[in-house]
Amino acid sequence: MNTVPSSTYFSAPPDWGWLIVLYFFFGGLAGGCYFLAALIDLMGRPEDRPLARLGYYIAFPCVILSALLLTLDLTRPLRFWHMLIESNTFRPMFKYWSPMSLGSWALLIFGIFALISFLGALVEDNRLNWPAWRKVRPPEMLSKVIAALGGLFGFYVAGYTGVLLAVTNRPIWSDTPLLGMLFVVSAASISGALMILLAHRYKWTMPGLASLHRMDSWVIALELIVLIAVMISLGPVFRAWVNAWGLLLFFGVIVVGMLIPLALYWRRQWLGDRNLTTGAALVLVGGFILRMVIVFSAQGV
Repeated sequence: MNTVPSSTYFSAPPDWGWLIVLYFFFGGLAGGCYFLAALIDLMGRPEDRPLARLGYYIAFPCVILSALLLTLDLTRPLRFWHMLIESNTFRPMFKYWSPMSLGSWALLIFGIFALISFLGALVEDNRLNWPAWRKVRPPEMLSKVIAALGGLFGFYVAGYTGVLLAVTNRPIWSDTPLLGMLFVVSAASISGALMILLAHRYKWTMPGLASLHRMDSWVIALELIVLIAVMISLGPVFRAWVNAWGLLLFFGVIVVGMLIPLALYWRRQWLGDRNLTTGAALVLVGGFILRMVIVFSAQGV
């Protein structure tokens, strides 16, 4: 007899595979990197501008890749536009009560903001000669409006996948209200880690990079707290993780993706110059494993 008391335990799994895992991962990077770049845009120092541009450079390709992965996962990929347009009337289709509809529109609108900021970053780096586009770069007021609005949509995109899982009828996903929060915090941690890795590759030393290091360490600690809260909130359903998936969650996410990076941050002498970059790489690995465990474990019960 099954020991997990969930009224939805026998619901059919959605048969999500690696495309959705990758979609969740790159969508989190897109929203998180844009949000961090927007914060640097709005509150950072002028010398931190390369970090903001780096976030925009990451966000746009990631949002395009995540949209492509989502489209490929559809049963009939060529009809992806039906998520936005009525097939009979060709009018915009917006269902405010549907997380899927809200997410599709948010991804589209966020993609537009990501494109604008991506092109603005190219102009600022003199990689594009579009003088008129400089109005969307600091210190112009329009750039602040774009960063603020795009950052809000990036925040939503980073977390809505967790909310989407929570409104399904699958065990684990539907048994905790904290998946959206977990996905938001995880998106922030992996995005900060990727920006740190690339900044060190370019040997940047601006003051904002040290602030990004500190922020990422606190976010990782917060992510650990939220993940523990998710486990507690599952109640008896947590037994569904007393298996290989639970071991992978513990060792791959908590130990490798959180505890070791935190230890490396606070004990910087362990690996010398590679201390922070190793920690950042492990955070990315842990963030990917987290999404893999959440997606696959709920479909196997």
